[in-house]
Amino acid sequence: MAAPYVPFPVVDHQGPLDLEKQSVEVPGTKRPGQTAHYRNALRDLVDLKTKDTPHNLREAFENGLAIAGPNAPCLGERKLISQDPVRWSDTFEWQTWETVDKRRRALGSGLYKLFQDGAVSPGALRTIGIWSRNTANWQLTEMSCHLFNLVTVALYDTLGPDAVEYVINHAETSIVFASPRNIPALLKLSSRTPCLKIIVSMEDLSSEQKGILTAWSDSRGIQLMTVSEIEASGRQNLIPPLPPSNESITTVCYTSGTTGVPKGALLTQGGLAIAARGILSDTGDLAGRPFVQLSYLPLAHIFERVMEIISITVGGCIGFGTGDPLRLVEDIQILKPTLLPSVPRVMNRVVSAAMAASKAGGIKGALFNRALQVKMANFHKNGSTTHAFWDRLVFSKIQAVLGGRLAFMGLGAAPMNADSVNFLKIASNAFFVLTGYGMTEMCGCGTRTHPRDYTSAGFVGPPCIGIEIKLIDVPALGYTSEDRPNPRGEVCLRGVPRFLGYLKDEVNTKAALDEEGWYHSGDVGEMDPKGRLRIIDRVKNIMKLSQGEYVAIERVESLYSASSVVGQLYVHGDSLQSYLVAVLVPDPVQLASIASVVTGTIVALENQEKLQKAMLDPRVVDVLLKELDKEAEKTGLQGFERIKRLHVTSVQFTVEEGTMTPTFKLRRKEAHAKFKQEIDAMYALGEARAPSHL
Repeated sequence: MAAPYVPFPVVDHQGPLDLEKQSVEVPGTKRPGQTAHYRNALRDLVDLKTKDTPHNLREAFENGLAIAGPNAPCLGERKLISQDPVRWSDTFEWQTWETVDKRRRALGSGLYKLFQDGAVSPGALRTIGIWSRNTANWQLTEMSCHLFNLVTVALYDTLGPDAVEYVINHAETSIVFASPRNIPALLKLSSRTPCLKIIVSMEDLSSEQKGILTAWSDSRGIQLMTVSEIEASGRQNLIPPLPPSNESITTVCYTSGTTGVPKGALLTQGGLAIAARGILSDTGDLAGRPFVQLSYLPLAHIFERVMEIISITVGGCIGFGTGDPLRLVEDIQILKPTLLPSVPRVMNRVVSAAMAASKAGGIKGALFNRALQVKMANFHKNGSTTHAFWDRLVFSKIQAVLGGRLAFMGLGAAPMNADSVNFLKIASNAFFVLTGYGMTEMCGCGTRTHPRDYTSAGFVGPPCIGIEIKLIDVPALGYTSEDRPNPRGEVCLRGVPRFLGYLKDEVNTKAALDEEGWYHSGDVGEMDPKGRLRIIDRVKNIMKLSQGEYVAIERVESLYSASSVVGQLYVHGDSLQSYLVAVLVPDPVQLASIASVVTGTIVALENQEKLQKAMLDPRVVDVLLKELDKEAEKTGLQGFERIKRLHVTSVQFTVEEGTMTPTFKLRRKEAHAKFKQEIDAMYALGEARAPSHL
């Protein structure tokens, strides 16, 4: 009989804590054109040889089980009570750790048997597709795969049907777990995904649903099953789990490429386990508190995935809400989470709603502003986030919106304004509001602000304890490792969490990974004297919106420019905003025609005064935006890639003024500087509704 698992402790930093030096240069690693290698100065580097830490995802589960105990809650969800009208239960129904342990073994056995029996093809990696909203069965499916070294491939809606087809074929995925609403889409794609043999409904189907979908599946030569059916098969044919492997590939996590073709990053069990451990470090102040996490960010994205691994590792529990953004606050208030991974796009709404009180006027506005002033002054003085009087009188309402017992908020996927981060710290009353920097290729782990560093807003912190970082010169953008007062350059990372490469993509793998094992992120960073990283630019024109979606700006511009209304076009994205704006120099012939129709008078091509006036007419701008949206619809641009606000001008971009290169390519920084006032004004208006014709 195996010895009982002894869990590793969640410990704070041992010894004196010097936040003036949060990362340290490794001696002898400085070379021309790059900084030295930076490591976390407060903790030793963690790798697969480190004791007292899980080394794979199976050990992570065993660690959590040993901490929580078999009868503690593990996975919970709200149940849909009624479809018409839509009504959800007002409580979370929980499965214990013991139940989840038994279910993952049964489901894993059933899945492995399908491969053994030849019902599904192993392909190169024995991949299991998952296309569903976040549910307990999503997490359970992935846990079951960990036991048998099966490889998950998460699909998400923003990739679009063409990309789903591409991913299934590229990963040679012959079995896909799907929510009932996605099953018809898979069946429609089936003629173009010959490797797909089995579709598994993530939820039990009514007899009517199952009859219709089974008939349709049979006509396509695909078997339809449910999770409970595979589980039942596994219980009757339990298979001992395979020996755990730290280096085995556990998931292919697809990210959007610059050409629109997703790239599949190969991530290992050890990489994800060490990434979770790195993000968890120095959170000893949470010891003895329950870890209750709300799962609402898509599990197909690496940030949510690694945060749930953290909850599992420490014996916490994860609640899966409705998946409806309009019910997010309701989910939070019912669950009352202590751990909330979130993104700036969501938290900015909380900040904006709360700050509206500062403009309310009267006693209410005066009280809010006084409370904010006092708490912010205390915070900047000594890091204090609590105040007995003002918390009870003013900020308790904000805390109630977030469930009332929040202890740890992790902000990732995109940068957030420093003032907003500090407001969340003093308003939420959470122990930690931490920001970090990571990417799929590093299992979501790179840097993370220290819990006790109250001056960290605007930074993404020192390297996590499993990561090394260096900055290399970017001469084309004027960033060098010798810059003063702080070194600057492209951020390169390595460590156990680093991906192995992109599936079947040697070209992009070689472009991302060098011969020494460094991942070249494409982000430009600056290291401050305290050893904290700040992200300041991109090497290439790919940017991330506030909700975490990547946008290849030049590609978007190119697609829009096929429209006949475009003379010149500059598309702009801001990582603190959730949408794109643009500056359009319209084709004068098209402008004259549109202006004539809109105004009901003849606007001649040579009448510059009337053309100038037309460009200021909101009705004309609306028609031009609708014309651009027709091009977006035709070319299949995703919602987050579409222009939401438009500034129309006759002022062209030119080589002479420096906004165009001699080869007539747009100089983006100069273009932004030229129209900064107009761009700021568009963002001040907020996101517009989609044009009425779509």
